Amino acid sequence: MAYLIPAAVIEHEYAVKKSRFIARVHPVSNRDEVNAAVRCARSDYPDARHHCWAYLLGSPADARNAGMNDDGEPSGTAGKPMLNVLQHGEVGDVLVIVIRYFGGIKLGVGGLVRAYSAATQQAMDKLPTRALRDMCRLVLSADFADEQALRHRLGQLDAEIEHVDYREQVWLHISIPVESESVLRAFCAAHSVAVNVIDTA
Repeated sequence: MAYLIPAAVIEHEYAVKKSRFIARVHPVSNRDEVNAAVRCARSDYPDARHHCWAYLLGSPADARNAGMNDDGEPSGTAGKPMLNVLQHGEVGDVLVIVIRYFGGIKLGVGGLVRAYSAATQQAMDKLPTRALRDMCRLVLSADFADEQALRHRLGQLDAEIEHVDYREQVWLHISIPVESESVLRAFCAAHSVAVNVIDTA
């Protein structure tokens, strides 16, 4: 299933009653990347009181994994409202870390929930995204005379050439959107290009 993912890492700052909430949004594809990004945020803002976070892996409509952490805030006031924003959005494979600098005025439970939700939502509203497409990885082998035409067709089909080997023929290791595979196979059949499936990603 195709869905949107972050196209960049961004930060957005939200302030309420002298507390600063800095929301950092990351693209992530696994829990190791989540942990690394959280460590980076702690390193970048070592004097902040809290580094709360929430993430979704996979499609927001059917996430294969999700997690959250209040990092010392009262239970349920940070990670859960942040995750709730992500679950009701359209972006997957996403991590939001909200770094809080306490301003000296207590916000209360409701105030914290609203602040962490708002910081997350405002950052997500600013986030550039791109569509994640189901891709198929193939290896194509062709005569050298057909390489230019093959490369041109691959470009038209939004395929990515990952690696090229020059042996007795030219071997192109590619990644192509699943919906374009049948068109490519028809082109290859017409030009005597061999197609081997590696896997899907």
